[in-house]
Amino acid sequence: PHLGWPVALVVAETPEQAREAAETLVVHYEQEAHDAHFNGEHPNAHPADGHMPAITEKGDLDAELAASAVVVDAEYTTPEEHHNPLEPHAATAHWDAGRLEVIDSNQGATWVVGELANLFSLDPASVRVRSEHVGGGFGSKGVRAHQVAAVMAATVLQRPVRVALTRRQMFSLAGYRSPTSQRVRLGADAAGRLRALEHRSVSVTSTVYEFVEPSAGVARVMYDADAHHTANRVVPLDVPSPTFMRAPGEAPGSFALEAALDELAEQCSLDPIELRLRNEPGKGPVSGLPFAGRNLTACFREGARRFGWADRDPRPGIRKDGRWLLGTGTAAASFPSGAAPSTASATAHPDGTFTVRISAADIGTGARTALTLVAADALQVPPERVQVRIGDSDFGPAMIAGGSMGTRSWSWAITTAAGELRERLALGADIPPEGITVRSDTTAAIGALAPAERHSFGAQFAEVAVDVSTGEVRVRRMLGIFAAGRIVNPLTARNQLRGGMIWGISMALHEEALRDRASGGHVGADLAGYHVATHADVPHIEADWIDDTDPNDPVGIKGIGEIGIVGAAAAIANAIWHATGARHRHLPIRPDRVLSAATEAPDA
Repeated sequence: PHLGWPVALVVAETPEQAREAAETLVVHYEQEAHDAHFNGEHPNAHPADGHMPAITEKGDLDAELAASAVVVDAEYTTPEEHHNPLEPHAATAHWDAGRLEVIDSNQGATWVVGELANLFSLDPASVRVRSEHVGGGFGSKGVRAHQVAAVMAATVLQRPVRVALTRRQMFSLAGYRSPTSQRVRLGADAAGRLRALEHRSVSVTSTVYEFVEPSAGVARVMYDADAHHTANRVVPLDVPSPTFMRAPGEAPGSFALEAALDELAEQCSLDPIELRLRNEPGKGPVSGLPFAGRNLTACFREGARRFGWADRDPRPGIRKDGRWLLGTGTAAASFPSGAAPSTASATAHPDGTFTVRISAADIGTGARTALTLVAADALQVPPERVQVRIGDSDFGPAMIAGGSMGTRSWSWAITTAAGELRERLALGADIPPEGITVRSDTTAAIGALAPAERHSFGAQFAEVAVDVSTGEVRVRRMLGIFAAGRIVNPLTARNQLRGGMIWGISMALHEEALRDRASGGHVGADLAGYHVATHADVPHIEADWIDDTDPNDPVGIKGIGEIGIVGAAAAIANAIWHATGARHRHLPIRPDRVLSAATEAPDA
């Protein structure tokens, strides 16, 4: 199906032996017609739903555009991007008394159990997956070829087998963020209020599995208009299957939408923040549902105050610092805050300690710490008396670490179990040597939630310095103010938000995976050829939040793992325009593109 598709597994006693043996294996291929080149006008592009409807349409778009005083019509592109967690994908499989056990670095143990049981026609009860220590994931650590290969080999050999992907293999076997080609059309009246909004996105999928990067979905939440049209389309190519990557859809979609809003603000002679505030919707623009908290206005006002936005000269290319042109930009951010059914158990021990078990995953988010605090709060005991165990499918079904839904979903289950346990202990029952255990299942409670638009929101601010003679761009400072519900652990929360903003820097200025059009293979499939932001690229970053309570929500927690990247690249691109007067609609904003924009054209 594509270059990099696994065709054989060599098993040996040591990695060195396996590598040498694999190099002696000769595989012959019959060449077939193939297509590995993506463009937004590809004839095979078609609508695809994914986890949301492919197309939404409200109102007469052409009529509202024609009646608008100001119109923006622009195309934006984002490249293929890769997760590249520091820790590679690895799994060890073995059979123990007729039961398959897999020790794996994944984002959801019970998810992997279900997939492996299905693939190998096993009873899920006969499969155990442990993922106590994962490292980074960012959406890539689901069910991949390495787990399947390890189970196949362990089954044949009846010995433990460990399979670990190399960095180069991760580029073709661990998924990636699809490139996108997006068209945004905005029409507004003279006061800047939107009459028309169209956001259309085309992304890549493979020929073996359809995956959608739903970049147009962000417009369905952010802004309303009399005519509001969105569409997500995909182009099937002979390339590896893309997958979820931190803020799927919202990250590339917010770049296009928020950059277009900035262009509209310029044409309307309005401050970019004021334009956004004038277009704040009172309900879901597409769903019509009420917002379960939408404190975006408060985020912008607090962010503007702390960033010094009031002192900003709106004219581009005015501020200088030696050879550097200086500019500031802003953008809005949003990400869903859903919850999925999960189970948990809480056990009281005779010595006054407690053990909480849940099949959660900690992918560097601080889940263990946060869940310990949640459990201690529900039990009304000091955190030192609580041990939280995670990452074992034997603990029961639970939400994966993904979609910014993990902590919210797990906390709901833990709070329910711990609360019931505390009530039982309050009755004065003696605790037997094996302890008292209470289990919870949030399926019914989550199903009973009233429909609403549930999201975290944020306002991103960036200041950049640009040298138009060399094409260098330096981000000097960033500020993000977020409305993200109840913050369980301020330290880990701030780390997550800042980490997302760093990803935004990397997305805006560095990351770009290139493919050979002839073979579909990567050019530079390693961290030398694929550039990510490093310490030298990261400036002073401040991330903070405002009060964001929802009295109708039983846990009050919203996801924060992904919203930090949303809008960050747009804020940087908008700041580069403010510094230079040139619009950049294609990521990453490389030095050659900065030079081209400065010398050849008003748009890059």
